[in-house]
Amino acid sequence: MNLKLTAVDQSPVQGLPSDVSPVAITVDLARACDRLGYHRYWLAEHHNSINFAGPCPEILIGHIASQTERIRVGSGGVMLTHYSPYKVAEQFSMLETLYPGRIDLGIGRAPGGDALASHALAYPAQPGLEDYAEQAWLLQNFLQRSLPEDHPYAGLGIMPGTPAIPQTWMLGSSGGSAGLAGEIGMKMCLALFISPDPAPPSVITEYKQAWTEAGHAGSPEASIAVAALCADSREEAEYLAAPAVYWKVKAFRQGIREVVKHPDEALQLKRALSPSDQAFFDAVLNSMILGDAKSCAEQIWQVADRYQCDEVGIVTVTHDYQHRLRSYERLAATLL
Repeated sequence: MNLKLTAVDQSPVQGLPSDVSPVAITVDLARACDRLGYHRYWLAEHHNSINFAGPCPEILIGHIASQTERIRVGSGGVMLTHYSPYKVAEQFSMLETLYPGRIDLGIGRAPGGDALASHALAYPAQPGLEDYAEQAWLLQNFLQRSLPEDHPYAGLGIMPGTPAIPQTWMLGSSGGSAGLAGEIGMKMCLALFISPDPAPPSVITEYKQAWTEAGHAGSPEASIAVAALCADSREEAEYLAAPAVYWKVKAFRQGIREVVKHPDEALQLKRALSPSDQAFFDAVLNSMILGDAKSCAEQIWQVADRYQCDEVGIVTVTHDYQHRLRSYERLAATLL
């Protein structure tokens, strides 16, 4: 099978260059991925963050689509629990109208930020996850114009004329949304880069089964997203990955958000971690796809085969943007 690659960009705040906006770097990387042959470019959503500079992917999508020629551009993803499904449907229908055949709407249930940000986004209502399934169902039906006739919103339009419908994707990392994605007819992307103990391939099977049982037209489509860093050697890749790995230790194990450090500093600070945190550091590192171009390509093919997916999203975070860019270039040269 032919493999399609997606660049999943969290718009990280790079250590280098220190005088360039992370948003400008995101645009530069998107242009590069367009030239390199990547199939999609997805933008993440984070709030009240010192590490990630993308609170509103719907705005970045429009700008990047205008700066590129053929690559699909989308959200990876919109954190739907914060928003009105109707408004999100309007936004992405407009984007699809402006850039027909190039827009992806990926949604997720994670907050993408801390409790204070979630409270502010929901104000004056209260934040919560209990309505996510209904929100996702409403969003899909708004876009497809398929609400039941007796639904209170059945008469609402999104855009006049022929519907402009983006591809819709549901994103998840644990498999909790697999059945829902299949039931309502969304494509699914399983994030394997968040935890060192990723969800098993059975999640994809569950999704496809739910799709089939729901009787949707066409075939279910699933992809995976992995953390990968391609360098001249495995040793160099591990060195360049150290800042992102150390950040995860501090964030996930200690609840501390810090700027991405230089690899030398990250490795030095690792030695001061507790034995259990050092073990977590090693587990995260070992869960990543690291090495030279040939080795990374082989690892990506293996994980794609294991999950029976022909699309793989690549998440790469480094201290120096040039190392990140070079990694995406190496993968494209080897796999595309």
